[in-house]
Amino acid sequence: MPQAIFDISWIDLVDILIVAFVIYRLMLLVKGTRAERMLWGLAVIVLAYFISQRMELFTLHWILSNFLSSIVIIIIVVFQRDIRRVLVQVGRTSFFGRGEVLKKELFEELARAAFQMSQKKIGALLVIEKDVGLGDYLDMGIEVDAKVSSEMLLSIFNPLSPVHDGAAIIRKARISRVGCFLPLARDQEISKSLGTRHRAAIGLAEETDAVVIVISEETGEISLVADGEIDRDMDAVALLKRLKDMFVGNNSHTAR
Repeated sequence: MPQAIFDISWIDLVDILIVAFVIYRLMLLVKGTRAERMLWGLAVIVLAYFISQRMELFTLHWILSNFLSSIVIIIIVVFQRDIRRVLVQVGRTSFFGRGEVLKKELFEELARAAFQMSQKKIGALLVIEKDVGLGDYLDMGIEVDAKVSSEMLLSIFNPLSPVHDGAAIIRKARISRVGCFLPLARDQEISKSLGTRHRAAIGLAEETDAVVIVISEETGEISLVADGEIDRDMDAVALLKRLKDMFVGNNSHTAR
């Protein structure tokens, strides 16, 4: 058995485990995203680089060598949105034990309001803040600091209301601001059937861990956007169950 194996100390083992854990977490964060496919492409390029070096394919090796010498800049430019999302996830305040306590009644009011707006085909964007603060999106909205109720939400998103086109942001179990504008998703692979509200919800979900309820003005369809995924055509019961599963079932969001 090689002597090098016996030279490994416990510090080396800790170092290896930390690196393995970081790589594992990064793989989970990019799994199923556009970044995952692009990382596989980069892996193929790196493999081709070593093969060209081994087989003495000088022209191909020179091209790949110049490409890989700028790989850090290329990664930053290509993956800027994904890097931002990863850093946001890593810096989530719940990692340090913080988490707002939300009541079950809040989700019942949200589900009731969503169902009523769906029946009347009133378009709406309801954003529930989780661990990542939404301060960047609050500056452009109008402060209301109101209790969450179906009546209040119906009033906010009434087509005659001056703030009905924006989003209502709910933080600490209260309606904090209304008329907020969200970043639109730029992914070309998003279905063309999704309107501006859905793209705004997906765009916010790409940058934060917020949960967004979308009611389509054209069809009355209720959608839930969270963790980079969108659940469409939900009814009030399914929406309420999903909200309770995500918040009440979470250790850092235990109901009173």
